[in-house]
Amino acid sequence: MDIMYKSTRGGADCVTASQAVLKGLADNGGLFVPETVPKLGVDLAELAGMDYKQTAFTVMKEFLTDYTDEELMGCIEGAYDSKFDIEDITTLREACGAHYMELFHGATIAFKDMALSILPHLLTCAAKKNNVDNKIIILTATSGDTGKAALAGFADVDGTGIIVFYPKDGVSPVQEKQMVTQKGDNTYVVGIKGNFDDAQTGVKNMFNNKELAALMNENGYQFSSANSINIGRLVPQIVYYVYAYGRLVKDGVIKVGDKVNYVVPTGNFGNILAAYYAKEIGIPVGKLICASNENKVLYDFFSTGTYDKNREFILTSSPSMDILISSNLERLIYIISGCDGDKTRAFMNSLVTEGSYTIDSSMKDKLDSFYGGYASEDATAECIKSVYEKTGYVIDTHTAVAASVYGEYIEKTGDNTPCVIASTASPYKFARSVMTAIDKKYDSMTDFELIDELCDISNVKIPQAIEDIRTAPVLHDRVCDAADMQKTVEDILGL
Repeated sequence: MDIMYKSTRGGADCVTASQAVLKGLADNGGLFVPETVPKLGVDLAELAGMDYKQTAFTVMKEFLTDYTDEELMGCIEGAYDSKFDIEDITTLREACGAHYMELFHGATIAFKDMALSILPHLLTCAAKKNNVDNKIIILTATSGDTGKAALAGFADVDGTGIIVFYPKDGVSPVQEKQMVTQKGDNTYVVGIKGNFDDAQTGVKNMFNNKELAALMNENGYQFSSANSINIGRLVPQIVYYVYAYGRLVKDGVIKVGDKVNYVVPTGNFGNILAAYYAKEIGIPVGKLICASNENKVLYDFFSTGTYDKNREFILTSSPSMDILISSNLERLIYIISGCDGDKTRAFMNSLVTEGSYTIDSSMKDKLDSFYGGYASEDATAECIKSVYEKTGYVIDTHTAVAASVYGEYIEKTGDNTPCVIASTASPYKFARSVMTAIDKKYDSMTDFELIDELCDISNVKIPQAIEDIRTAPVLHDRVCDAADMQKTVEDILGL
């Protein structure tokens, strides 16, 4: 049975998976969700014998049903190859009573590689399937990691261009250097004077601008997205939660049917939503532990049922989570509302006009599989230091937010269900914050001195992604006000 996709904000129109991947966002501003959530087509016991590519095919074929098996396998083979520095694509490391799922072995050393390595293949295949002649312009806002991973994925891909907006003063030095040194004749990087939410709002406004869409079409262009609002980003993220379960079975940590908990450092809600979908398709999940930093809008939502972005925006050492508008939460809101598009649209309109909304008690009761927690900056730094001193294992700031929240969860609940922590970035990407958490003496070093020192203390080879930017020239130096994002796009495309 073909899975069709509909908007979280209602409307009668349904599209195929490939059309949803192409469009990115529904015409009425909603996010695409499957009409019915499929189930895994294999027994859980079979997962233990699958490698990452086999798991990816097993999961993705259930969601992307209008791609042929040959097309899907072609996309998978093109994505999960030597761009990753380990053959397994991801691995589990046990430390301090948890299993850290290292999702940073791709070309840009962050978890976004897991999905953005395959999205260009899914997108170009979708364009051919749907007889699209326009050049597809990937328009994306990033809080640090999506941008570089998308740029790397789409650089010089025929029939595409990519424009990435990022908060000029809201990413780490390594994250910025990775983006502004990106090669590729079809790549454009723009810093904005504002925060990630400003960038994300500007991008959404352009997607919803019908006049701009018509102007682009006249000039042979159309937008698509590399953010996790695109279902082509979200579906590949489900894969690694399924794969982790199979690995735990294979390694004898759990038996088939045993439950696991997933802890996910969360800003835009896409990564933990993928874990939720893994649960829905059949993975036995106990708790989905949503870990926030000091921008704890999601923690407050799970605690109170009110989502309120009317608060101070805090720049933290985990910048990829410095977000107050968690776009993917809309998909969960739609699900717990009973798939009520009108109700979901009203909540999202309230978020725009009032900056907040409150779900009712019946919806809040459906969030019982989630646990919300947050870690302060001090708690995050202390967690990095503690894990290193106890085990010699070095984790990045985002992973430390998750590990800190997990420690708090254990103290409060005593729940000893086997746990997988999503380790979302290499510590090399946030070397200053990581190293000064371990010892304040490192603060006097330059960024690349810190990277060399991190290599010494962790006994982990410096990733090629870091070596590549040591002397790379800056190729992108555009900066604009948040209000001028559309004008900047029009200038880039010559509209």
